[in-house]
Parts: sequence; C-alpha cells; structure tokens
Amino acid sequence: MEVSAPKILILYASYGEGHVQAARAIMDSLRRLGHCEVQLLDLMAESHPWLNGLTKFVYMQSFKTIPQLYGWVYNITRGMQAKSAFGHVLHSFGMRQLALTLKKELPDLVIHTFPQLALPALRRKMGMNLPIVNVVTDFDLHGRWLHPDIDRYYVATEDLQQEAAQRGIPIERIAATGIPIHASFYNLSVNEVPDQQQVIPPLQTETTTLLIMAGAYGVLSGILDICRHLSQLPQLRLLIVCGRNQQLKAELDALYADHPDIYTYGFVDYVPALMRASNLVITKPGGITLSESIASGLPILVFKPVPGQELNNALYLQQKGAARIARTTEELIQHCMDLISTPSLAKEMKQAIELLRKPHPADQIAEDILLQLVDKRTSVRTN
Repeated sequence: MEVSAPKILILYASYGEGHVQAARAIMDSLRRLGHCEVQLLDLMAESHPWLNGLTKFVYMQSFKTIPQLYGWVYNITRGMQAKSAFGHVLHSFGMRQLALTLKKELPDLVIHTFPQLALPALRRKMGMNLPIVNVVTDFDLHGRWLHPDIDRYYVATEDLQQEAAQRGIPIERIAATGIPIHASFYNLSVNEVPDQQQVIPPLQTETTTLLIMAGAYGVLSGILDICRHLSQLPQLRLLIVCGRNQQLKAELDALYADHPDIYTYGFVDYVPALMRASNLVITKPGGITLSESIASGLPILVFKPVPGQELNNALYLQQKGAARIARTTEELIQHCMDLISTPSLAKEMKQAIELLRKPHPADQIAEDILLQLVDKRTSVRTN
C-alpha cells in the first residue's frame, strides 16, 4: 500500500519578517526532501485579526518610540514559566481557530516558528497524538518558547541548547541546528538576479563593499545620518536595502543620485547575492538577518540595538567575536574604518563567524522531522 505524503502545519506570526521567513525556509526543505504537504498559518492574524493589527502596530511603534519599555517587558518576562498565569494567558490566543484547522487539515506534525503555544493544551483537550516542535528564531531564549509538552526544539547554538536544558527541557529533545534561512545562502550556484551586473555593478579595485540592511520595514535607526558619514569615506561602495520603506528609498535616491558608489534597493528577494558581493554588513540584529550574515561570512556591525531579543542577539554575537555594537554614529563609523583599514580585524571576526556557522539549518530541521514521522508511523504499525 502506498504511504501518503506527510502533512505538516507551520504556525508563524507576522511581527516582523523573520518568523515567516523561517517558516518558508522549513517549508521549502520539507517539500524538497520529503515531498510533504505543508500549510502555513499566521495563527494570530487568522484567529484575532483586529487584535493582531493592534499588537503589530504597538510592536512596531515600541521599537521606534519606547524601546526601553519594550526591553524592560521582554527581560522581566524572559524567565516566565509556560504554566504560570501569565503563560496561560499568552498561550490561550488562537485556540478556537487552531482547533478548526486541525480538524480540517489533520496534520501529522505541527511546527512553531513563533511562540504562540496554544497547541499543547489543545492537544490534551482533543486527545490527539500529534508531535509538536518549536523552531527558536533568535540567539536568545525567552521563556515563551519553553513548554514541557513540546516534543522537539531546534535552536541556533549549542549555548542555547545548554540553556534550554538548564531551564528544564530534556536535552535529548533539543537540537542545535542553527536558525533556518533560505537555501540560496548556501547554494553558490544559484543566480538570484536575472541580470546581476546591472543590480550589483562589478567591484572596482581596492574598494570595500558595505551592505546596509535597514530591516523589512526600513526602520534601522539613524540611517540617513549613517549614510551621510559613510558617503564621505574613500574607496567604499554602499549597498543600501530599504525594505518596504519607500519614503526612505526616495530620500536616499534624491540625496545620492549622482554618487557613483551608492546603490539603493527596496524590498528584494536577492539578499544572498547582495551579501556575496559585500565585505561587511550593518544590520538590525534580528535572528534571521544575523543568520544570513553568518552564512555569508560577513563581519557584522549592529547600530543602536533595541533592548529585548535584538540587543540580546547582538550581545551574544559580540561576545563570540562575530559582531560589533555601536551606540553612536561616530562609534559605528570608527568600527567601519577599523575593519576596512585593518584586515586582521575582519579576519578575526570571520574566524569567529565560521565557528557559529551551521550547514543548511532548514534541511537539518526537515530531515530530523522526517525521521520523527517515520518513527511515529513505524510505532503505529507495530502497535
């Protein structure tokens, strides 16, 4: 009898771009390696659309206007327990919508790339034998991710693996795979740009290329001031990705229309090509972009990281020697000048980055999940 293709449900959230990017990377690997049927569900958006819109607005505004408050809330709840009163409230959203989806789709396994964990309680309530896995998308571990009823965890580093074990998760349930990113960051034969030389002109001799990633919504702090200073440095080419911030791109285009070494981009799907054309990167310290930079071997400069998971991500990579944090424009420019003028510094950072680099995290996660499903089906047939 022919065995049906596994059905996988991936739950994500659209607070920023990272959670959905991780979900899509895993989806692509599962479809390619296991011919799985994969469905993505933005659980908060589907179950509470009005509340989802409000919380997304508050989330984005808190980054811009009250980052210290956001960081305080994040850090004071970092050690929360899943079965505390606060944890119970956070993990209760979306339960009705999720129950309807489970009854309709009948998945063989559910993946979280965002810690909205309504499923463990729902699984008990519905009496389902349904494996649940969490894919942690930062280099920091908030208590929202941790739940005793999750069957498998995939985390960025061995340090996170040990921390999760110290916080009560059996270590055999935790795999240090790295954060899943698109396969094109590893496949050097992929030509992501139809006419790449028009988008990324050939590098001139002895010129350093600096990639500035303003974030999916173009909210990197002080980017106009940063560009003003960097544009005055000799033998430096700037590639500036503005994301969905059309106003920012228009301002930069107007300011540097005649500058021969400044190139601006909106929201693009060829970031791997831009990173491969670059020597270092300035970026917001989201888990996905940091992982993309690590996969590309780029020394990382982080400017004014927002307190919370982004600051904690940046501090972790700085501790490992893979990133430098700048809290003023002057400090950032100095970091750039140091890395450009002293090749040994950049080489040391690249060596630190190589120690953090994980090969094909999305494929590793997909392969491990497929093994779990084989074991589950074998167990069912045996019993």
